[in-house]
Amino acid sequence: MPSGILGTALTGLMAFQRSMQTTSNNVANVNTEGYSRQNTNLESANTTFSDGNYVGNGVNVSNVTRSYDQFISNNIRTTASALGSADRFQSMTAQVDNLMANPDTGMASSMKAFFSATNGVASDPTSIPARQVMVTASNTLTSQFNNVSSQLENLRANNNAYMQTNIDSINSYTQSIADLNSKIASATRGGGSQFPNNLLDQRDQLLAKLSENIDVSTLTRPDGSVDVFIGQGQALISGDSRSTLTLSSSTTDPMQKNVMMNGYDVSNQFASGSLSGAVKFRDQVLDPAQQQLGLVAAGLGIAFNEVHKQGIDLNGAAGRDMFSFQPTEIPVYANNGNNGGGITATFDRATLNQLHASDYRLDYTAGAYSLTRLSDNSKVMLPTGGLPTTVDGMTITETSVPVGTASFMIRPTYQAAKNITSGIVDPNQIAAADGNGMGENVNALALARLETESTLVEGKSFNQSYQQMVARVGTSANAASVSLSAQKALNNQAVEARANFAGVNLDEEAANLIKFQNAYQASSQVIAISRSLFDSLLAAVR
Repeated sequence: MPSGILGTALTGLMAFQRSMQTTSNNVANVNTEGYSRQNTNLESANTTFSDGNYVGNGVNVSNVTRSYDQFISNNIRTTASALGSADRFQSMTAQVDNLMANPDTGMASSMKAFFSATNGVASDPTSIPARQVMVTASNTLTSQFNNVSSQLENLRANNNAYMQTNIDSINSYTQSIADLNSKIASATRGGGSQFPNNLLDQRDQLLAKLSENIDVSTLTRPDGSVDVFIGQGQALISGDSRSTLTLSSSTTDPMQKNVMMNGYDVSNQFASGSLSGAVKFRDQVLDPAQQQLGLVAAGLGIAFNEVHKQGIDLNGAAGRDMFSFQPTEIPVYANNGNNGGGITATFDRATLNQLHASDYRLDYTAGAYSLTRLSDNSKVMLPTGGLPTTVDGMTITETSVPVGTASFMIRPTYQAAKNITSGIVDPNQIAAADGNGMGENVNALALARLETESTLVEGKSFNQSYQQMVARVGTSANAASVSLSAQKALNNQAVEARANFAGVNLDEEAANLIKFQNAYQASSQVIAISRSLFDSLLAAVR
């Protein structure tokens, strides 16, 4: 660019034309989601030493930058991730709360009706209608256990489908971010000082959407690309390459899904995000609710059977099981890596009050077994002498010896509500008597007393144990609702902070247009004056 008045004025024309172009672009994108207001950065041109003085040579456009604050962007991602987790956890927990606490869909009414029918038989043990009411109530009770368990399984299926949708979205976002990384690195100029602003905005928007699904941290490279990490530092995106998340089924339960990355289970590596909310709901609400429901079903069925078999029915026969668990009393699953070995498990009435709402892992190493209660990851002391053994309300038996190391999953309560069935259809088979006369009610009274006896773990009755579960889910639902409201407020504040900092303000842009227009006109006037001076100089020398 030539020096002097004309050259200086031309730099002003070009600079303020670029400034008006940037302002025009801001106005055009006022409603574009994720757009950051851009600014034309001007710097004084290098001066020239002439006649003993440094003379200015106008202005240069150094850069066109976007309004960006790393703290604000990180805050948006953090609050979006926390909101995604809170929203998913609250919406699913509320459904379990509605299911369990509702008198029409929960278990409280069915259990009350069953024991009322049992009291009816105790009041009139020879009444066939009273006995028929009890048979019908037992069928209704088991059907309700089955139905509630089925509803929980439906929620699990919905949650699994949601997790798959989340993972599909995450993989799509990571692919797009990796592609943008490549484009940004290729488009970066000036030794890493000139960046493609629109591409950066697109990537920031994708990172925010990714954060809604999973919490991430980022590290920016000199070429403008970003590395994205999850959990405890696992690289989800590295430059233009990325890892893929998948959903796989547990070896013991096809409905139990694990989030995998590069062959490793990362299900519990996320602190927030909607995927984290889905995993948190499953582990903290759904699984405990299903286990506790199964504990009530197993406890009621086994305790009732034990007392019922001590009585005599109207036919003079010994009482039979009132309830059964099909296809098996306690499911046992062998690890895929086992080399032989077989384990069976049944409920033990004598230690039923020690049965926990939990799965158990039985490990075999160097000829010895160890048992872990998975609800709290505590070791359960096994009596000396190996198997068979009775512990925590179960009798565990070895049917064949494993070779080497082996592991087995024992699930005493997880499927109990799903598998419980009523085993009596003939009202004459209700064993109300104790053997002193088929028409008396001693055993029926013992059956009725089970309603309030401290049968289950922690000295709770069936109803108390169920209400404990309802209260726990209700507390979680209430806390989730409060957390969701708080996270919405925090996210709104973060979004508003970005809008104030990086959003387009039309009044401000209108003022800038006037300012740049006046500056452009002033530079034009300088050119006109310089031309007049040049014409006067030519006229003087002619």
